Amino acid sequence: MELRKEKAVVCGAGGFIGGHLVKQLLANGVDVVRAVDIKPLDDWYQVTTDVENLVLDLKDKDNCHKAAEGVTAVFQLAADMGGMGFIENNKALCMLSVLTNTHMLMAARDKGVERFFYSSSACVYNGEKQTNPDVVALKEEDAYPALPEDGYGWEKLFSERMCRHFEEDYGVQTRVARYHNVYGPLGTWTGGREKAPAAICRKVIEAKHSGKHEIEIWGDGKQTRSFMYIDDCTKGTQMIFESDIHEPLNLGSDELVTINQLVDIAEEIAGIKLKRNYNLGAPKGVNGRNSDNTLIQQKLDWAPSISLREGLAKTYAWIESEMLVGASK
Repeated sequence: MELRKEKAVVCGAGGFIGGHLVKQLLANGVDVVRAVDIKPLDDWYQVTTDVENLVLDLKDKDNCHKAAEGVTAVFQLAADMGGMGFIENNKALCMLSVLTNTHMLMAARDKGVERFFYSSSACVYNGEKQTNPDVVALKEEDAYPALPEDGYGWEKLFSERMCRHFEEDYGVQTRVARYHNVYGPLGTWTGGREKAPAAICRKVIEAKHSGKHEIEIWGDGKQTRSFMYIDDCTKGTQMIFESDIHEPLNLGSDELVTINQLVDIAEEIAGIKLKRNYNLGAPKGVNGRNSDNTLIQQKLDWAPSISLREGLAKTYAWIESEMLVGASK
C-alpha cells in the first residue's frame, strides 16, 4: 500500500510522536487531512497549519467517527501515557485508553478505512524475561505467555489482539508497531510524564546551571534499556504501515545501555561530572529491556540510523534552550 495515495488522520497528533509523525508524513507527500488530540490546541507539542486540527476526546465513539470521516488511513497513537513514574502511578488511567483504541477500530470499520496503524509498546512483553539487567533482547514472540507491564502493558496487549480480530472478522487491515523508548526534541521533559532520556538531560542541565553538581537517579542505575530517536521512529512507522506484515513488529534501537551509561553520555555532552544519588524507592520499571530487531531487519530492512550519543546531544540542546527561555521569563 502506497501511503501517498491515501488520505490519513493522525490520532494523538498533539503528542510528542504524533506531532513529529504529521510533519514526516506531509514531508513525504502524504495527504494528512486531519490531526486529532484531546489537549487544547495551545497545549499540542506541534501544530501543523496545513491540516484540519481537531480537539476531540477519542474515548467517545461519536468523536472517533468524526476523526475517521473521509479518510482511508488511520494512525492511532492517542493514549494516556508517560514515563515509568506516570505509568506505575496511573494504572487505571492508562487502561482507559482501551476505549480510544476500540472506538477508533469501530469507527475505521464503519467508515470503510482501508488500513489502521496501532502504536503498541515494549511494555507488552513478559516481565519474567526482563528481570536481569544483562537482558536477552526481546523477540516479538516473547509477548506470550502474557505477563505485561501492569496497567499500561495489559491495555496495549489487549488492543493488539483487538486489531488482529478486527482484521480477521471485519477486514480492516491493521498494522502494529511495538515502540521501544522513543525520545528526541519537542517532547516532554518535565512535569512527571517525561521518559528517562529527557529526565536525565533536564537533571544534568539543572545541575550544571545551578552549580550544585549532584543528580538523583531512580533505582540503582544498573537497569538496562535501549532508546530510539524520534526520526527513526517516524520512518519505521511509515514503513510498517505500508508493509504487508500483519503481525506486531518491534520498532526500537538495539543499542543497550545502563541508566548509569545514559548519565555518562549526558555528562559528556554537558562537560561536567556529577555526584550520583540513587533513589532506590523510586519507580524504575523492569531491570532490563532491549529490542531484538531481527524480524524488522529481515522484513523491511529497517535499522535505527541515529546513535544514542548523537540523538541525546540533539535532545539535550533542545531541552537546554527551553529551560533557558523559561528562566528568562
